Amino acid sequence: MELNRRSLLAAIGAGTAAALTGCGTGTSAAGSADGPAEGEITLLTPIYEGAKGKKLLEGDILGGFRKKYPDVKVNVDYTTYDQLNEKITTGLAGGLLPDVLMMGVGWIPPFAAKGAIAELPEKLAETHDYEKRVLEPSRHDGKLYALPVVLDTRIVVYRKDHFAEAGIRKTPANWSELRSVAKQLTTKGRVGFDPFSINLRQCWETFLFANGGQLFSADGKKPLFTDARGVESLQFFKDLVADGSADYSRKTDTGAPSNVQTGQGSMMMTTSALWVQVKEQNPELIEQDKLGSFVLANRRPAMLQGGTLVSQSASSRHPAAARALVQYLATPESILGAAQQRGSVPGLRDLSDTPYVKENQFVDLSLKNLQHAVSEGGTAAWMEIREKIVPTLEPAIVGGQSAKDAIAELGRLAEAAIGRM
Repeated sequence: MELNRRSLLAAIGAGTAAALTGCGTGTSAAGSADGPAEGEITLLTPIYEGAKGKKLLEGDILGGFRKKYPDVKVNVDYTTYDQLNEKITTGLAGGLLPDVLMMGVGWIPPFAAKGAIAELPEKLAETHDYEKRVLEPSRHDGKLYALPVVLDTRIVVYRKDHFAEAGIRKTPANWSELRSVAKQLTTKGRVGFDPFSINLRQCWETFLFANGGQLFSADGKKPLFTDARGVESLQFFKDLVADGSADYSRKTDTGAPSNVQTGQGSMMMTTSALWVQVKEQNPELIEQDKLGSFVLANRRPAMLQGGTLVSQSASSRHPAAARALVQYLATPESILGAAQQRGSVPGLRDLSDTPYVKENQFVDLSLKNLQHAVSEGGTAAWMEIREKIVPTLEPAIVGGQSAKDAIAELGRLAEAAIGRM
């Protein structure tokens, strides 16, 4: 699989322009998006999962789109985030990209640099009341290439009852307090802090940002995480494990009851989606007000901002229809539906006072702290680098490798990937 992926990346790096030209499309075709919205187009999406998600998208959201644009037929291609990169890469190499693509935060610079997605009119960024940080991941070289649909923030959720039993009156304000509180909360059969039940890449990035660090330089050409702040962020995980207040082997799978839900953990790194999961699996925890949340902080507060963006293929044969669907998926009504289904954060101030936001306390916390949101990515080589973060950092947690050596190795891999761009 790795050999195949490298071959695809090489083909794209050498032949993107030729592939687009061969299709008789490219950015010039996207420029004709002011014509009538008509034709048959395809939407590639990693969200709207399961039967409920499909009903929401195809019944409610696309139902409304069909009423507004009766001459457009939309075919939906469902995938997962684990398969999305390879699916887009394969389509790009073969000149058969879907007309509209939903992708993750950090993905826009790589695919914009490859000519896969079309630049959007700047006026679309002003259509709704976006927080500036929410729009940043939609840009490349200052130009708009996507619109935000939903955000997935990384926050700390804790058991209020565990805190009360231990006599802890406030949430940790820095890592020193976090480590101390985690030790205090750890008992036989319970870890004080679970940072490992979310993706290790996302968790380490959140700690890096809270430690005042950065992933890359502003131009995306130099890794900056190799300094002391990146090493300290990884070392903190090792320290928690050494204390016995965190355990990598006790991480839970996505969708399974979390350690905080079962009482086997007092604090955990997670996303706002946990609220929806708890409502379904352990509603008593919400009814009895046993869950709280806070933003991780050390040198500064920081909340990793992931999420899903919607973009237009540069090679669409029906650019007006594709552009219309991009705009429709980013309307407040469509965003709110997607956010409710996933337990995600709607990136619009227009929706901050909706019942959904007020009821989901993790979403409410996230919206109130968007000024502390930081996005992953920041380089055109991100799609290659992101896949190497977990396997490179994991040996420092589960094996004997030092945090300094693991970060240095990741830095070398990142420099090599950037050098190939």
